[in-house]
Amino acid sequence: MIFCILELENAQILEPDAIECWKNCLASIHPEACYNQYAKTPEEHLFNWVLFTAVSEYMRQYLGLCNSSEFIDIQISTQLRHLDENGMYMDADIHPPMVYDLVSRGLFCLLLHFGYHGTYAAQMDSCLKKAGLLTLQMQSVSGEIPYGGRSNQFLFNEALFAIVCEYEANRYEREGNLTLANCFKAAITRALRVTAAYLNQSPIRHIKNRFSVKTQYGCEEYAYFDKYMITTASYLYAAYLLCNDTVSDAEASNTSTAIFCSSSHFHKIFLKSGEYALEFDTDADPHYDASGLGRVHRKGAPSAICLSVPCPSTANYIIDLPNPPALSLCPGVLQDGVWQFATGADTKYELLSATQTENYASMQLSCRFSDGQCVTATYTVDQTGVKIEVCGDGTISFALPALCFDGETSPQIAQSENHLAVALDHWVCQYTTDGAIRDSGAVSCNRNGHYRAFFATANQKLNVHIEIFSDD
Repeated sequence: MIFCILELENAQILEPDAIECWKNCLASIHPEACYNQYAKTPEEHLFNWVLFTAVSEYMRQYLGLCNSSEFIDIQISTQLRHLDENGMYMDADIHPPMVYDLVSRGLFCLLLHFGYHGTYAAQMDSCLKKAGLLTLQMQSVSGEIPYGGRSNQFLFNEALFAIVCEYEANRYEREGNLTLANCFKAAITRALRVTAAYLNQSPIRHIKNRFSVKTQYGCEEYAYFDKYMITTASYLYAAYLLCNDTVSDAEASNTSTAIFCSSSHFHKIFLKSGEYALEFDTDADPHYDASGLGRVHRKGAPSAICLSVPCPSTANYIIDLPNPPALSLCPGVLQDGVWQFATGADTKYELLSATQTENYASMQLSCRFSDGQCVTATYTVDQTGVKIEVCGDGTISFALPALCFDGETSPQIAQSENHLAVALDHWVCQYTTDGAIRDSGAVSCNRNGHYRAFFATANQKLNVHIEIFSDD
């Protein structure tokens, strides 16, 4: 509302008396009666609604309609306790969602950009600087933010990312570090290409799938089209307010090799090399994701052609198939004659080693199942794709998701004993293994669509190679 008034006032398209009337109405607000959630003391345990309260009240103060400095500082103080050691915001005590980290840091950015100099300004800016560098690394080669938790895969996700990156680009320009400023600007360009691609679709969609928006497929009950398109517009506008066009996006590559972990609160591991990016979750929220390798992206390819987000066991969003099994790219073992895959909380992952060179990134994980069986899995990503080696006693397996429906298109799936290929939009995701590939007969769902669950099996040692390439 404040931004709208400022734009109308600047454009001079209304009589001053109308603007003044609105300002007087806003000036009459009592914070305790206005906001659904607010903290009365700095010790209260409240999450990001309180931060929206702080920003809303600060903008009222910015317009000269009140002096709520003490009230604003109380709200902010409760929120700074939710930051992890990397400066990322945890909007839940368990399984904090990745989107809401960006929401909250984006609100910090708006406070500081519009001149908040209160008690916590330096602390907020310090956390933004620390987390900003990690945010830059966590962006996929496709331009997307990380998966994980609620409200993911919507168009407003990358708009939030743009707010944070605009703030950081401005920071590094002020500091004279134009190389890093350009990197943040280039990241914004990649993110906005994702948003533009969906906005340019006909019919237009607010989530990254091709289902009719009337179905709300992939959406939480509250995440309907009208609401989240307004959210997308609002965050794009906020990013525009922070935008500094003197900073160039000349640094256009995000294909360097890297392996890095989030804090244990977010339990994520990222691997990138060449045109590939991987995201791994070692303790996923079963209502939104599944543990294991949940994302394999290749630059330029459809994000969902391999896997962009895992398939949860009990989705807290709308799907159209009953009780689908959880699915990620992960090892499996036989338990009492039934295959069990490492997707849930009853499986414990441990990072054993990590290696990074100029040409590849690699990590080895142990995976202990509920019956005590343990396998090790080594994941290596380079310019040729993803290599996975699984070792364990007896017969072992590895799950291979195959996109079979995105709401509009049914990709072509071809299977042989050692090969599995999915073809979509002139791109192919190909699995090659030295084991035997089987079709489980199960179909799993995530926000992007339906996946047939295949798996490769072998005795004691199993190799899988994932390659995504254009068939043009």
